[in-house]
Amino acid sequence: MAVTTLFLFSLIAYAQAPAPPPFVRAIGSATVPVKPDKATIQFSVITTASTAQDAASQNASQVTAVLAALGNLLGPNPNIQTLSYSLTPNYNFPQNGPPVLTGYTASNTVQVILTDLSLIGKVIDTGIQAGANRVQGLQFGLQDDQPSRAQALKMATAQAKANADAMASGLGQHTGAAIAIQQGATSTPMPVLAGVATASATTPVETGVVNVQASVTLDVALVP
Repeated sequence: MAVTTLFLFSLIAYAQAPAPPPFVRAIGSATVPVKPDKATIQFSVITTASTAQDAASQNASQVTAVLAALGNLLGPNPNIQTLSYSLTPNYNFPQNGPPVLTGYTASNTVQVILTDLSLIGKVIDTGIQAGANRVQGLQFGLQDDQPSRAQALKMATAQAKANADAMASGLGQHTGAAIAIQQGATSTPMPVLAGVATASATTPVETGVVNVQASVTLDVALVP
């Protein structure tokens, strides 16, 4: 009897629950271009030798020279970090026969983070001239992207509301209170370095802008 009563009460409560109000769902997006104030440069030193010891030793000498040169350029407490190190065997694969060991390759990648963007070209040239034989990449960013991200979210929300108003108007209605709002994916595309280091001139670098992007999904009630 108690189970039956509970079941009937659940049915009555469900029947009395108000239907969700009609609403419109709109999406807005925005991009805020910002001048970057941070640069990240990655150098690699790659050496090959007939033995693992020789490849590692040559690599260590070149990396030490690169770090010393960058330290002299950037002064005390430079923001330099080792990202990866590997020592791998190299093989030749003849068409008919077993693999033949031909030597070893050592690779060491270091990262430099700069807040003085006027030094980018000098840092690239210094690293290469000191012994780095690959620039893995140059990325621009922001030390603090929260103000720009907040601005992009505000603009995206305003666009979503304008889109909702337009759709409601097309139905001969108006928008009421916001029911739900959700932040979409945000991203910060990074410009990439274009240029080659030379011994006679500083590598040219254009910082461009960092685009801080945001998207918003907005549910707004429809009212007559």
